[in-house]
Amino acid sequence: MSGHRIFTTSFASVYPLYVQKAERKGRTKAEVDDVIRWLTGYDQTGLERQIEAKKDFQTFFAEAPQLHPHASLIKGVVCGVRVEDVEDPLMQKIRYLDKLVDELAKGKAMEKILR
Repeated sequence: MSGHRIFTTSFASVYPLYVQKAERKGRTKAEVDDVIRWLTGYDQTGLERQIEAKKDFQTFFAEAPQLHPHASLIKGVVCGVRVEDVEDPLMQKIRYLDKLVDELAKGKAMEKILR
């Protein structure tokens, strides 16, 4: 199976970068966890298990209880790419997560982030 290398990258290796990005802008790890749980349907224990097990992004999203039904409302540009135009379903989920963390770091209100 071919795909982007991010698919096989450990979620646990990227998670601290999400937290650092948010914390540099005055947000918290708990808020990062909130947006991840909102998107994926994991509870806090499930999220922590995924991180401890060093699951890759492909497995992280495959094992996610349920992608939030409003995830398709996430719009905008991440790394020069419109998230709503990403064709690969897994890459789109990863971009959704990136966009949520970006919005958090930019100071957007949680009520607006969690559509």
